[in-house]
Amino acid sequence: MRGENKTLVEDFILLGLFPEFRHSGILISILLLIYVIAFIGNAFLIILIWRDSRLHTPMYILLSQLSLIDLTLTSTIVPKMAANFYSGIKTISWIGCGTQSFFFLTLGMSECLLLTLMAYDRYVAVCNPLHYHIIMNFRVCLQMAIGCWVGGSLSSLVHTVYPMHFPICGSREIHHFFCEVPVILKLSCEDTSVYELVVMITSIVLLVVPFSLITASYTAIFFTVFRMNSVKGRRKTLATCSSHLTVVSLFFGPNIFIYMTLSSSHSPEQDQALSVFSNILTPMLNPVIYSLRNKEVVAALKKVLGKCTSSQ
Repeated sequence: MRGENKTLVEDFILLGLFPEFRHSGILISILLLIYVIAFIGNAFLIILIWRDSRLHTPMYILLSQLSLIDLTLTSTIVPKMAANFYSGIKTISWIGCGTQSFFFLTLGMSECLLLTLMAYDRYVAVCNPLHYHIIMNFRVCLQMAIGCWVGGSLSSLVHTVYPMHFPICGSREIHHFFCEVPVILKLSCEDTSVYELVVMITSIVLLVVPFSLITASYTAIFFTVFRMNSVKGRRKTLATCSSHLTVVSLFFGPNIFIYMTLSSSHSPEQDQALSVFSNILTPMLNPVIYSLRNKEVVAALKKVLGKCTSSQ
C-alpha cells in the first residue's frame, strides 16, 4: 500500500483541454475525429510516395518524413488526452510524463530541422537546377533525414531530463492536456528563471536560425523565379514553394510565441489553444496543403484511385 501511495503522490494530474469548458465532450470528440483524419491522411501520403516511383525524389522523400513526424506527433498527444477524458482518470506517471515530453520535443525539433532542409532542397532545385541531382542525391537525402531525427532526439533528451529533476512542491496539477516542459516548470518550487532563459536561447538557435535560413532560401528563390521567362515554369515553382511556405508559417508562428516568450507572459488557455492548432490541426492540414498544390501528388493519387476503380 505504501508503494501504491508513493506512486500516486509522484503521479501528475493532467487537467485536460479547457477543463472549465462546459461542452468538453464535444470538443474532445471533434479533436479525436481530426486526429483520425490526420493519421489516415499522413499515412496515405507516406504510402503514396513510397509506392509511386515518380515520387522517389528528394523533395518527396523529405515530405514523407514530414508526414511521419506529423503522424507520430498527434499519436503522442491525442490518444492519451482522449483516454484520460473518457475514462475519467487524469493521472500520468512521472515516467509517462517524461516519455511524452521527450517524444513531443523530439518530433517538434526534428520537424523544425526538416522544414529547413526542405527549403534548402527547393533552393537547390530552383537556383542550381543543373547540379540538383548531384547535390541532392539519395545518399545526401537519407543523411538529411537521419540527421533530423538524431538532432531532434539529442536536443530533446537534454531538455527532458534536466527539467524533470526540478523538485515539485504542493500541487502536481498540470494545466494542460499533455506534458510539456514550460508547463512542468510552473510546478517547481525552485526558481527556474535561469533555465527558462536557457530555453529561450535554445529556442533562438532551434527556431530563429532555421527560420532565418528558410527566409534567406526563399528570398533567393523568388529572385530567381521573377527572372524566369517561362510563365508556366514560374507558376509551377511558386505553387510548389507556396505549399512549403504555408506549412512553415503554421509551424513556426505558434512555436515562436510559446517557446520564445516567458511562460508567465501567456495564460494556460493561450498555450492550449496554440498547442491544439500547431500539434493537432496542422498535421491534418499538411497532407491537404501538399496534395492540392502539387500536380505530381494529385497525379499519383488519381493513378491509385483509377486502379481501385478498375479492380472493382
